[in-house]
Amino acid sequence: MITVSDVTLKFSEKPLFKDVNLKFTSGNCYGIIGANGAGKSTFLKVLSGELEHDQGTITITPGERMAVLKQDHFAFDSFSVKDAVMQGYPKLYETAKAREAIYEKADFTEEDGNKAAELEAEFSELGGWEAENQIEQMLSGLGLEEEFHDKMMSDLDESQKVRVLLAQALFGNPDILLLDEPTNGLDLESISWLENFLMEFPNIVIVVSHDRHFLNSVCTYICDIDYGKISQFTGNYDFWYQMSQVLQRQAKDQAKKREDKMAELKAFIQRFASNVSKAGQASSRKRVLEKLELEELPVTSRKFPYVNFRPDREIGNNVLEVKSLNFTEDGNELLKDFSLMVNRTDKIAFVGIEHNSISALFDIVSGVKKADSGEFFWGQTTKQDYLPRDTSAYFKNNYSITDWLKQYSPDQNDAFVRGFLGRMLFSGDESLKPVNVLSGGEKVRCMLSKMQLSGANVLILDDPTNHLDLEAIQSLNEALVHFPGVVLFSSHDHEFIQSIANRIVEITPKGIIDRMMDFDDYLKDPQIIEMRNSFYEGSGKKSARVF
Repeated sequence: MITVSDVTLKFSEKPLFKDVNLKFTSGNCYGIIGANGAGKSTFLKVLSGELEHDQGTITITPGERMAVLKQDHFAFDSFSVKDAVMQGYPKLYETAKAREAIYEKADFTEEDGNKAAELEAEFSELGGWEAENQIEQMLSGLGLEEEFHDKMMSDLDESQKVRVLLAQALFGNPDILLLDEPTNGLDLESISWLENFLMEFPNIVIVVSHDRHFLNSVCTYICDIDYGKISQFTGNYDFWYQMSQVLQRQAKDQAKKREDKMAELKAFIQRFASNVSKAGQASSRKRVLEKLELEELPVTSRKFPYVNFRPDREIGNNVLEVKSLNFTEDGNELLKDFSLMVNRTDKIAFVGIEHNSISALFDIVSGVKKADSGEFFWGQTTKQDYLPRDTSAYFKNNYSITDWLKQYSPDQNDAFVRGFLGRMLFSGDESLKPVNVLSGGEKVRCMLSKMQLSGANVLILDDPTNHLDLEAIQSLNEALVHFPGVVLFSSHDHEFIQSIANRIVEITPKGIIDRMMDFDDYLKDPQIIEMRNSFYEGSGKKSARVF
């Protein structure tokens, strides 16, 4: 168990969080959520002891072992993959290495024999004989192919190292498991394996994640960091979200009642302050008014951008027809005889591991790239706008955000543009920031602003949730659910796809799978599973990876 008592952490004299009191118990998974900069990752570092807190105490049950998902992808480059994973259980790793070293001695003595016997007993007690098999199962479950299990960490790419470091944290059944964004870089199959592992995990899990589906699947509690406090709610992310909406409405109602009361008291004071017979009552009510003015409700640090796509005109029956597109880039065949008919009510999620093929298709139908052969036709009533995966081409100038958005605004009035940017969380002087220094998330919010001003009735979005925080993802998600036009999109966010798409298109090495159904049904359909297996067979790619 972890007990957090009156913990405060300050940065530059300003508390990041203050007087935190929480308990974390075995058998539960705790999701840490909050706005960007609220201190989610920092709180994990405080729990792990990596960061010192300013006051209060953190008590961990004596003898319990804590494992933390490492963020330095190069820290274990001098080790083999299996050794890197085993280091997640330091006592076993040290015993295993001591055991290996003593058996390698050329002059093996009787004393060495006695020491070897002790090490054998300890190795067995720590589960050493089962360790290699467990490590291999974890690595395979997390999507690292068997051919990489015996390689050096330095031989792996970034996405492979992420899987090894995650296996390292999970290995050896730690009593406490701290995970910061564990689903980053994982495909759906690996995320599903991790979800199942954590649902069966008997000890404490504390996780920071922007993946709503993951938080809903594994969390039994949500810890919300907001206005310097950490509040704990029973249930998963969706339960917390619904509860938070109720609490916000209650807070607004309370604020409205307070404002009405203040107005009533002020009116009374103004009427009777000079009336001797009423002066006592007026003074009494003035004291009540002063107290009401002091009782300000705390302002939330969580901000949801306002996203609302309004098409200029209703879309007709003819939307998009794609005929036999072929496209090769850098020697890689990305599209081969690709054909597609898009209907007026379609919201199509393009899934699969052929990310470059999806991006190429979006680039071609948006006019950014030209196909090697084939053709496509947009209906006369359509107006398209596109959010590409790589937005850097849009931000190579040093315009302010206001001047940048003016390029795409039908209303050139500064007040209109800055007011619009305020809804997208670029308020005050932030709207004057030069666009060439924006973060990834800020650039996506700029692009979404541009799309909202376009009046398009066809939206094309290539992985739009990348770089966005939970609040922005939620706002974009709801906007696309209610959008009356056509949406063509890709995403790594399971909940985003499931809640928006009514049609799934998967580009595979051997053809296209196209079904009018939601994402969860697509994943579970036996015929589609069989088809996907056959379409990926012999390609060297895993059929279950649909992100």
